[in-house]
Amino acid sequence: MNEVILLVGHGSRHTPGNEEIERFAQQWRARQTQRAMELCFIEFADVLLDQGLDNAARNAQRVVVVPLILNAAGHVKMEIPAHIAKARQRHSQVEFIYAKHLGANDVILSILQKELRTVMKTLEMPDPKTTGVILLARGSSDRVANGEVAKMARWIYEVSDHEVVDIAFTGITHPRLENTVQRMQRLGMTQIAVLPYYLFTGTLIERIRRQVELLRQQYPQIRFGLGNYFGFSPQIVELLEERIAQATGRLPESNGQMECDGCHYRQVAQEHGHGHHHHDHDQHLDHHHDHDHHHHEHHAHEEALS
Repeated sequence: MNEVILLVGHGSRHTPGNEEIERFAQQWRARQTQRAMELCFIEFADVLLDQGLDNAARNAQRVVVVPLILNAAGHVKMEIPAHIAKARQRHSQVEFIYAKHLGANDVILSILQKELRTVMKTLEMPDPKTTGVILLARGSSDRVANGEVAKMARWIYEVSDHEVVDIAFTGITHPRLENTVQRMQRLGMTQIAVLPYYLFTGTLIERIRRQVELLRQQYPQIRFGLGNYFGFSPQIVELLEERIAQATGRLPESNGQMECDGCHYRQVAQEHGHGHHHHDHDQHLDHHHDHDHHHHEHHAHEEALS
């Protein structure tokens, strides 16, 4: 089957951000020379969704639409599907498949862990117990998308020795960066590592750099380390390829494994013949998992800055 991959970036008013995604797509094409690939953006670029869908459908029997987006908010849940529905009407002979967004998972966690280690080196490896970590994301009107950021912050806490790991947002919702810094100061943190939860550069990345520099002046008693956005991480490419394989049926969703299936506590329970498991054996708290990734409600348009 003649299959075309349509990579969908967010788009930015900051031209270098769009150029960076274009370079990313070029690198991915070089890695998969047998695969046809097109690129478009949701906004602030020359090739937008409708044109990208038309370009991909021109010589294709199947178009796999792959959002280069971390969390599912209005763009992923509403806007892209609406454009795909219209494209199906314009190109009735073409099959359009919508792949899952990148999401919050172990791959993203490993990228954040690596960046945190890099930031700690710039701070001369201080005690993690006195070094707070702030996961700084875009912010959304979608509570599920914001919750994914909170989930990743919790996961960082689980796999590190940092006693304080928190979140902040650059817009739409709260807390904002300075508010979270104030909380960490009250908790006695003498260093703070700021980890941008962004794929590529843009106006918000430039704003974050300026904010951190101002915070250094405002809080001279605290040492600040600023991490980099994800960029050209090979793990992002591998995750995108996994999303394509899942969407086209070549790979079961999440390798056919639900989050509970790899849980250490379930494995221990199975070894001992127990039918259920508890994460806290002292308080006997039930271990719950939310597998509902299809929260439907009206979402306000996202802040379109990067």
